[in-house]
Amino acid sequence: MKLGGRLGKLLNAPGFHRPALRSLALGYLLILVILPAGGLVWSALAHGPVVFWRHVVQPEALAALRLTFVVATATALLSALLGTVAAFAMTRFRIPGRGVLDAVVDLPFVVPTAVGGLMVFALYAPSGPLAGATSALGLQILYAKPGIVLALMFVTFPFTIRAVQPLIEGLDLAVEEAAATLGATRGQTFRWIVWPSIARGVATGALLSFARALGEFGTIVIVSGNLPYKTKVASVYIYGEVESGRPESAAAVSLVLVLLSAGLLLLSDRVLHRRRRGRRVPVVETGSLGAAAEGRR
Repeated sequence: MKLGGRLGKLLNAPGFHRPALRSLALGYLLILVILPAGGLVWSALAHGPVVFWRHVVQPEALAALRLTFVVATATALLSALLGTVAAFAMTRFRIPGRGVLDAVVDLPFVVPTAVGGLMVFALYAPSGPLAGATSALGLQILYAKPGIVLALMFVTFPFTIRAVQPLIEGLDLAVEEAAATLGATRGQTFRWIVWPSIARGVATGALLSFARALGEFGTIVIVSGNLPYKTKVASVYIYGEVESGRPESAAAVSLVLVLLSAGLLLLSDRVLHRRRRGRRVPVVETGSLGAAAEGRR
């Protein structure tokens, strides 16, 4: 009791909260982010930049990095497009079981990634329910790039939906209706009113999907087949290098992924903040909408 009372007095003391919370936040950041990142940099550059570069430009490492960038880009674009459509459908339309569907969206956050990969594998395996359809169309899903993209989309599709959904809910339907009464088409309304309001959320969702796809391991390792120069992505390559007793090579490729992800996050943050500072809140400009509508007619 005495210890609890003293602790309570300390927490309620004037001027304690700001430096204490600041120290706690900095310590948390130091232990969980800065020190591991510093250890990675030290391990990657322990033998000098020449050896680091030699590890990165190895043919198998370059092939893994190239494949990772390709599938991550495809995943980000598809997740941004389909996630935006899904967010509109879930927000604007009456869907039976909407509450259940809204909970299912967050499923990849709680399901182990290996389970997600197993789901994709079970669907497209030779004995799976979709194996006949893909074989009839001549499509190879498992142990190929399409399977990797599908597995990555499973773990990344919530990002765009959750980033765009609150922005759509915050839109004023009266503004869109006013634009329609002035003669604007749905495409013009979306371009001039809806898109400026949700663009930041779409970009955020795409960026988070890309960053998650860069380092995903659990879902890919099951469906890709891990074939060197064909379906082995960077995360699987890093795991293989560690298992083979080559941690310096694994650290070099890992550092490339970390630098790319950090650079994209910083660039996106600066661009989005610049747009927010330099752009006014979109309003219905009756003259421009009316002129555009007249031009289309």
